[in-house]
Amino acid sequence: MPNVFEPAASGRSKCRGCSLAIARGELRFGERLPNPFADGEMTIWFHPLCAAYKRPEALLQGLAESSDAVPERERLEQAAAKQLTQRRLPRISGAERAPSSQAKCRSCREPIERGNWRIRLVFYEDGQFAPGGFVHLDCRRNYFETEDIAGPLLHFSAGLSDAEREELRAACGG
Repeated sequence: MPNVFEPAASGRSKCRGCSLAIARGELRFGERLPNPFADGEMTIWFHPLCAAYKRPEALLQGLAESSDAVPERERLEQAAAKQLTQRRLPRISGAERAPSSQAKCRSCREPIERGNWRIRLVFYEDGQFAPGGFVHLDCRRNYFETEDIAGPLLHFSAGLSDAEREELRAACGG
């Protein structure tokens, strides 16, 4: 069965990308996968932009298969195409201030000092996103092979205040 775009039937499903609820009637993207626990398939749901950032191949396939008008189709296609250019970009799961100095950067292997910006990483496996460590904000060029990560970084950093978002945007050069 192909991937699907449809309005959410209720407000109970959660986006696998950002972990926020998908409101009733809001457009959602469903990726169909083989069910690892039983026969048949399962559907994992995403906000369309979250899918563009986290599951770009599946979203582009869903857009190609969809005959329905998908709002902001061009924006979704551009975001997904950009994510495909660098293999590590879909790992971005937001930014935060380090609460301690215990975590080490996956790029330079140095400790991330308390209070410094760090990028959360996740790895996708079997329909699940698992935490994968952190990267210094200053190491983004080496790790992601691009400095232009502000879009997904800010998208998945919903818990930040407006002042923190502006500070992060400035630190990213945008």
